[in-house]
Amino acid sequence: ESYIGLDIVKHEVESLVNLVTVQKLRVENDLPVNDLSLHMVFSGNPGTGKTMIARLMSRIYKVLGILSKGHLVETDRSGLVAGFVGQTAIKTSEVIKKALGGVLFIDEAYALTVSSENDYGQEAVNTLLKAMEDHRDDLIIIVAGYPKLMEGFVDSNPGLESRFNRFLFFPDYSAQEMLDIFDMRCKKSGYTVDEDTR
Repeated sequence: ESYIGLDIVKHEVESLVNLVTVQKLRVENDLPVNDLSLHMVFSGNPGTGKTMIARLMSRIYKVLGILSKGHLVETDRSGLVAGFVGQTAIKTSEVIKKALGGVLFIDEAYALTVSSENDYGQEAVNTLLKAMEDHRDDLIIIVAGYPKLMEGFVDSNPGLESRFNRFLFFPDYSAQEMLDIFDMRCKKSGYTVDEDTR
């Protein structure tokens, strides 16, 4: 709540926390539960708070007992894809191993499904899909990028479509919100902003 702006995101995060809390209570009371897919798609322009909220989600999931460690591992295509057949699966598996117990945040994830000759992005996607199945109790994957491109990413593979069914859109900050963030940063650092500057 202390974050400036992000009203839509705050509302979605609150709903998700409530849903997970009820799910845990149902499990504790031996009531039937549906499988919850907590993997998420964050879409929005750069600088709209996607990484910051992914970090927050990893901590929330830890507190709720969904994840054992609650850390965030951040990567992109270059951290997952190698240049030769077979190497991408190994490289992606190593990143997944680091993320176990926490959140794996893949920025500009759509770059994995842009196919060209000798492209091993699909190998990374297949490895990720397998990990989401094998480690469903202690790994959450959040993919992020531009809205239209992220839609294309999820639609590119039925496995992605079935696992990523939570979408959070991050709108651009307004000029007033940007000013509020600037004021907050200045105050934290002990600066006084001249009124003409504001």
